Amino acid sequence: MAPKVLISDKLSAAAVQIFKDRGIDVDFQPDLGKDKDKLAEVIGQYDGLAIRSATKVTEKILENATNLKVIGRAGIGTDNIDKEAASKKGVIVMNTPYGNMITTAEHAIAMMFAVARQIPEASASTHAGKWEKSKFMGVELTGKTLGVIGAGNIGGIVCNRALGLKMKVVAYDPFLGEEKAKKMGVEKVELDELLKRADFITLHVPFTEQTANILSAENLAKTKKGVRIINCARGGLVDEQALADLLKSGHVAGAAFDVFKEEPATENPLFNLPNVVCTPHLGAATTEAQENVALQVAEQMSNYLLDGAVENALNMPSMTAEEAKVMGPWVDLAGHLGNFIGQLTDEPINAINILYDGVAADMNQGALNCAVIAGILKKANPDVNLVSAPVVAKERGTQVSTTSQSKGGTFDGYIKVTIVTPERERSCAGTVFSDGKPRFIQIKGINIDAEVGEHMLYTTNEDVPGVIGTLGTTLGENGQNIANFTLGRTATGKQAIALLYLDEKTKPETVKALRDTGLFQQIRPLEFAV
Repeated sequence: MAPKVLISDKLSAAAVQIFKDRGIDVDFQPDLGKDKDKLAEVIGQYDGLAIRSATKVTEKILENATNLKVIGRAGIGTDNIDKEAASKKGVIVMNTPYGNMITTAEHAIAMMFAVARQIPEASASTHAGKWEKSKFMGVELTGKTLGVIGAGNIGGIVCNRALGLKMKVVAYDPFLGEEKAKKMGVEKVELDELLKRADFITLHVPFTEQTANILSAENLAKTKKGVRIINCARGGLVDEQALADLLKSGHVAGAAFDVFKEEPATENPLFNLPNVVCTPHLGAATTEAQENVALQVAEQMSNYLLDGAVENALNMPSMTAEEAKVMGPWVDLAGHLGNFIGQLTDEPINAINILYDGVAADMNQGALNCAVIAGILKKANPDVNLVSAPVVAKERGTQVSTTSQSKGGTFDGYIKVTIVTPERERSCAGTVFSDGKPRFIQIKGINIDAEVGEHMLYTTNEDVPGVIGTLGTTLGENGQNIANFTLGRTATGKQAIALLYLDEKTKPETVKALRDTGLFQQIRPLEFAV
């Protein structure tokens, strides 16, 4: 029997035709996604669900999805899908991360032009029958300095387009290497330097704990007088009220925003201010982009339903069903090792070296590599997945190498991950025990035996008396319970490490209290998806 796919959002006729041409029974109901009760009622009939943003795939929907195998999101954002519930249900979640990059980058450039020449205001004035030629004095882009915050996929395209406009481009991106920056033709700078020099600032980073409010009131105050700020990335990256105040004072000459902290944005401090251009999240809203992502999701879903090929999956690696049975725990381990190193690293990563020993050397290293790289990049790019990770690493100029060896130690097999940055090398290793659970077995060359937990705390210190007691006492005083406590050291009185598995996320006050003791060289809360 042919697989059956439901399209519950507005996808192009060409996407519908792809399913039909591949022999898939497709049911095109573009308004069904708005009726969650009806969707829950019928979803059990389908093997695949193709959506945009209107359909909300909740846990309730998934409970009724007795035959569902794959959800395909035409676009990059998957906030409308309960991915945890989908994973528990065994449903693959796919997206199309590259279909709208050019469109979003072009919108940022268009917004920069619009605010530089006050085009929306001049248009409204002219439509009103006025001829206020002297009122709308703009500025040229040629020769101006563009500060790009986030030089990844979309930010990199913006850099390229800006160079074509004869702008000087400076980029702030902790994960951009110097060599890659040179190839791009941009100058890599720290954030404060960018704020001081840029005539225009454009943001192209995801919304994470690290990037939230990156243009805070404090940072906005450091900007060059007369700066113009463009945000076509995510809401919440800019303190909108602080920006509105600086626009009113004249320190900021203009702003162009496509995204807002609260959406749909019916009220906002930036609304109705002079020389502020606002659009309703149109970054991906072009005919070409919508067509691209629709065609891409139809192809991906067809490939999976007919051939078992997994592409751009957010909750499983690219591998065959047979491989998944054996490799599942090892893929988890690879991701945890990468995530561990990624959460500890704040500088550009020049190289990732992965060693496979014993049984791990005989596995699908492509899938394992993807899991390691995705884990490392997760901190900088939460949207990265097991398929897109190698592409993102390549675009950032990160070299990935692998080594395989026959069983060379106590364990039947293990994986060791080493990253190289301009400042240091950092490594960790792990294995999978007979119970199928991943374990950390080495950090910084120090042998340990640590279970992987959702909430962990990593510390380094000199091996002196009292440190263990201080750790336990400080966590206890802050109401934090330790589920597991692992220690290691290079030698007596030398470098020592501790890895703690906690019952809850490490509190900021706990970190501060530990730091105030002066005993620890490094204190790093860690989070893992387990």
